[in-house]
Amino acid sequence: MTNIAIVTGGSRGIGRAAAIKLGAAGYTVVVNYTANAAAADEVVKSITSAGGKATAVKGDVSKEADILALFAAADKLGTLKVLVNNAGVMDQQNRLDEMTTERIRRILDINTFGAILCAREAVKRMSTRHGGKGGGIVNIGSAATRLGAPGEYVPYAASKAAINTMTIGLAKEVALEGIRVNTVEPGLIATDIHYEGRLDALGPTVPMGRVAPPEEVAGPVLFLLSDAASYITGSIVTVTGGR
Repeated sequence: MTNIAIVTGGSRGIGRAAAIKLGAAGYTVVVNYTANAAAADEVVKSITSAGGKATAVKGDVSKEADILALFAAADKLGTLKVLVNNAGVMDQQNRLDEMTTERIRRILDINTFGAILCAREAVKRMSTRHGGKGGGIVNIGSAATRLGAPGEYVPYAASKAAINTMTIGLAKEVALEGIRVNTVEPGLIATDIHYEGRLDALGPTVPMGRVAPPEEVAGPVLFLLSDAASYITGSIVTVTGGR
């Protein structure tokens, strides 16, 4: 049986690091991306050159049709066992009263609506209620849920807080159906989602005194999807260096 792992936003940052680790762990990885095919292909090459299996699938998680196509592509490869709900955007730094409706909607459509629909599709395939064999979902949250991101990304923080609530509720909903659902909540991670200078400015405020590479988030993701975490569900795991 071929075990499939879908990683949304898998062409960069935390998604890229998680995809590579999942490939090394023996999963056939579906690397979802929105626009940068070259970056997604590079992730696939990194996995396959190390002896793993992977494929890139284009799709915008703010669009239901693209989500359905993404999961249909995965169905052709094997049995879905893992979903890493990683795709997310911050967009331009602004106060809330300076943001357009279109920008706020884009953040919520990708970060919240898209993640919930992806979780729905994963449950349809993993749940023993639907004839599935179980699996794991890890949602990528943000420390912004506790900090609020004032003056920068209040809607982003709100979008990720919704993901935490979804994690807790869905974990209870499917706990007897072979599915575990958790969130990994990163702090300041060296990815291109941040505006220029943000990491340099905020890095010294981290109690551990540094910004982390994406691999330090991907490690906890892989742990939560492993048998070693078999009694962990509905948890919010913070990876913030103490911030």
